Amino acid sequence: MATAQPRITRVFGAVNIGSFRVSAMIMGEAEGGEMIVLGSSHRASDGIKRGYVTDMRAASHAIRTAVEKAEGNANTSIQSVWIGCAGAGLSSKISSVEIAIGGRRIEEDDIEHLLYAARDHLHPDGRMVLHAQPAHYTLDGAHGVANPKGLHAEALGVDVHVTLAEGAPVRNLIEAVQTAHLDVEGVVASPLAAAHACLTREERELGVALVEIGAQVTNVSVHAAGMLLGLKSIPIGSNDITDAIASSLGIRRSQAERLKCVAGSAIATPTDHREMIPVNGPGEEAGGPLARGADEHNRIARAELVSIVTDRLGIATAEIGKALKTMGFAGAQGGQVVLTGGGAELHGIAEFMQGALGQPVRIGKPPSLQGLPEAHATPGFATLAGLCLYAADDPVDIRSVGPRFQPTKRYRGMGLVNRVFQAVREYF
Repeated sequence: MATAQPRITRVFGAVNIGSFRVSAMIMGEAEGGEMIVLGSSHRASDGIKRGYVTDMRAASHAIRTAVEKAEGNANTSIQSVWIGCAGAGLSSKISSVEIAIGGRRIEEDDIEHLLYAARDHLHPDGRMVLHAQPAHYTLDGAHGVANPKGLHAEALGVDVHVTLAEGAPVRNLIEAVQTAHLDVEGVVASPLAAAHACLTREERELGVALVEIGAQVTNVSVHAAGMLLGLKSIPIGSNDITDAIASSLGIRRSQAERLKCVAGSAIATPTDHREMIPVNGPGEEAGGPLARGADEHNRIARAELVSIVTDRLGIATAEIGKALKTMGFAGAQGGQVVLTGGGAELHGIAEFMQGALGQPVRIGKPPSLQGLPEAHATPGFATLAGLCLYAADDPVDIRSVGPRFQPTKRYRGMGLVNRVFQAVREYF
C-alpha cells in the first residue's frame, strides 16, 4: 500500500543561474519539519558569462523554461524564487560594533539595540549588501559567544559578516528573473547556499573551507562559529580545463567537454600510456580532422588527456591555495576543505587537491532529501538545493532589525519581498 505524502505547510522555489546551466527546484517543508523535493530541472545556460547576465532575453527564456519544467515535475506552480549569485564580484568583510552595558545583565533589548547600531557600520562603499549577518557576539572583548542573553558584561559587541556584490550585475539577475514573470524573494551569495547543502553543522562550527567550482567562477569561502567568515571569488572554472583540452588537441569544445567528463581524470595511473581513447563521440563523423598526436583511428593516449587536465588544475589549485592563505585557512591554521559545484565532479579531483593543498579534502553533495532525483544529487546541484534549505532556515539579517523589532517575528511571503526591496532602497 502506498504511503500518504506528508502534508506540505510551506513551499520554496529556487533558481540557480550558472554559466553552464540554469537549474530550478521546488521544495516543500512538511508538518514534521522535513524537507521534500517536489520537483527539479535544469537546462543549458544562455545569456550568462562568468555569472553575469550578458543577454537579458536569452537568460530570461532559460530561467522560464527551467522553472516551468520544475513546476511540471512538482505538479504545482510558484510565483516567487530565491536566486543564487555566484559572479558579480562577490566579496566579504567583518564589521565589529560594541555598546556599553555597565556590568548589568544583558537583555533581549540590548541585543536588538546592538544589531540596530551595527546597521550604521555596514559601509558598502558603493557596492550592494547581499547579507549582513551577526557572526558572533563578544563580551568585554572575549569572542565566541553564541547567545549573550542573561550574561553580565561591561560591553557587548558583535562581529557582523557583510557579503558584498557589484550592484548592476545583481540587478540584472533580478531583472532576468522578473522578466520570466517571477518575483524575487531574495538573492543569496552562492557560497552561503552551498554551505547549507553540503557542510555539517559541526564543520561550520569548528572551521571548514568550501570551494565551489563552477564552469567559469570558483568561490572560496571559510566558515567557522556557524557563520561565513571570509569569501574570495576567482574568475576561473571547469570550462578552463575544457578549453585547454580543445586548444591542446585542436578539437571542438563539445568533443573536449565529452572527453573531460567521460575519460578525464586528475590522477595519473601506470596504464594511461597504453589506454587509447576515441576523440569522436558515439555517432560523430569518423572522418573529420585528427586530433593533435592522435593515431589513425583518431584516438589519443589517456596519459595525454590526464596531463592537460592536471596542468590546468594545478593553476586553479594554486589560486585556491592563495585565497585560503589570505583568509588564514592554510598551513597550521588549515583544516577540512570541501569541494562542490559542477567542477567537483571531475574524477580524482579531491585526491589531487589534497596532495596539492596539504589539507584533507572531500567532495560536497546535497543531503539525501526525499524526492531528490539521482541526477540532481551531485555536487553540481548542491547550491540549488542549498538555496531552498537557506530559504527555510531564514537566517537573521541585521537590516531586518528595527527599533520596534519583535524577536519572534519572521518574514514570510510579501513581508520578505518588502524586506528585500526596503534593503534595496536603503543600501544600493
